[in-house]
Amino acid sequence: MKPRLILILGDQLSPAIAALAGADKARDVVVMAEVRGEAATVPHHPQKIAFLFAAMRKFAADLTVSGWQVRYTRLDDPDNTQSIPGELIRRASEAGAAEVIATRPGDWRLIAALEDCPVPVRLLEDTRFICATAEFAAWAEGRKQLRMEYFYREMRRKTGYLMEGDRPAGDRWNFDAENRKPAAGDLFRPTPPRFSPDAVTAEVLDLVAREFPGHFGTLDDFGWATDRAGALAALDHFIDHALPDFGAYQDAMLAGDRFLYHSLLSPYMNAGLLDPREVCDRVEAAWRAGRVPINSAEGFIRQIIGWREFIRGVYFLEGPGYTARNALNHRRALPAAYWGGETKMACLSQTVAQTRDVAYAHHIQRLMVAGNFALLAGVDPAQVHEWYLSVYIDALEWVEAPNTLGMSQFADGGLVGSKPYVSSGAYIDRMSDYCGGCAYLVGDRTGPKACPFNLLYWHFLIRHRDRFAGNPRMAQMYRTWDRMADERRATVLAEAEALLARLDAGAVV
Repeated sequence: MKPRLILILGDQLSPAIAALAGADKARDVVVMAEVRGEAATVPHHPQKIAFLFAAMRKFAADLTVSGWQVRYTRLDDPDNTQSIPGELIRRASEAGAAEVIATRPGDWRLIAALEDCPVPVRLLEDTRFICATAEFAAWAEGRKQLRMEYFYREMRRKTGYLMEGDRPAGDRWNFDAENRKPAAGDLFRPTPPRFSPDAVTAEVLDLVAREFPGHFGTLDDFGWATDRAGALAALDHFIDHALPDFGAYQDAMLAGDRFLYHSLLSPYMNAGLLDPREVCDRVEAAWRAGRVPINSAEGFIRQIIGWREFIRGVYFLEGPGYTARNALNHRRALPAAYWGGETKMACLSQTVAQTRDVAYAHHIQRLMVAGNFALLAGVDPAQVHEWYLSVYIDALEWVEAPNTLGMSQFADGGLVGSKPYVSSGAYIDRMSDYCGGCAYLVGDRTGPKACPFNLLYWHFLIRHRDRFAGNPRMAQMYRTWDRMADERRATVLAEAEALLARLDAGAVV
């Protein structure tokens, strides 16, 4: 009987992955490959490439110790074809294999490439997720709107997390009202563990620095775990030290604190080093033991079984054309500030700087600073999508695209979110300490020092009034605008137009 190739991708580093589950150690050959065709589809952050390559090498070594036949291709192997299909063709020829077994990738581009591969590829459902794609499609069928809240309740019932019989614990499905506190500087706040590069990781860091010199981001502050033991240590630290205060301060931002109480576990879950169920099990157990309040446990579990699963369901439901959507017809180029260019906006500068340094920013920095400004400015959502996919260590297209195009940029016309997530500078001022050190004045609505968010907020609402005036969640905003004096409205719009003209001219904003 001919051997089969078992393809394991860089975000499928789990011994229980579907492609391995039905494989035969005595017969089948595991194929893994570092290829430029994946590492450079967009200019991925060097830390993201290094994290995945190092984790892949260690996972391949573990498989070998466990008795698997592994054919691993390093990026600088002279025989490397630099594409996944190319490596499958090469390895099939070497092994005499006539079939490939693979777990379905998390992006439509690679799915298409595997479906077109000359060696037949059988794609299996990715069982690491709680909601299968067919199950999500059945839930979505016939619904006029897809709302995460209702999906989340179904996932709570399915998993039993934070349930008391058929009722949600605490008699509430979510505790968001308790999870919007601003934070103050705290020298005793726990910080996530850092993992010093071992020999495998150090070798990969040198490789990435040499092979991807033009990619945005630095390798200097690399401190991510690159194996399951490290990922479990990061989980332990979060549960013991940060989870109790995660809920209350999950939306807060501080200039001197990159992480606050956030877990930094998403890269490990997305790569397969942690299973989302084991993470939720640990969080629920901590709550039931009285070690964390329910608002923190619920807020975190909702991000995993609610939002993470919902977003993946939308991605596969909507198909490969989703990433081309541009419901608001935004066409402006992404400002150079997103790639490290100069900006006078303290909040954007802070968010981009830490993204450059550690390939990470938390969800409010991504949504209400970087995403909010791009949406208000009318930036082409395809460029925003490419930026998010490029710069964040946890950004895989299945999770990044609906978050960016749907929730952040409203490019899908309201499929993911019932309204656009836009705000003036007041929200950023309330939830952060950024504004105090900014060249702009968040209290100024017009004038030379007016916060750009203040000007662009109204400009966005007025240029899209036909679309949003009837939205009940936005009606109050338009009533406020209509009560303004004509002269003030004219000044706001004129100054916003001038600001956008400066952006178009490449001026520093």
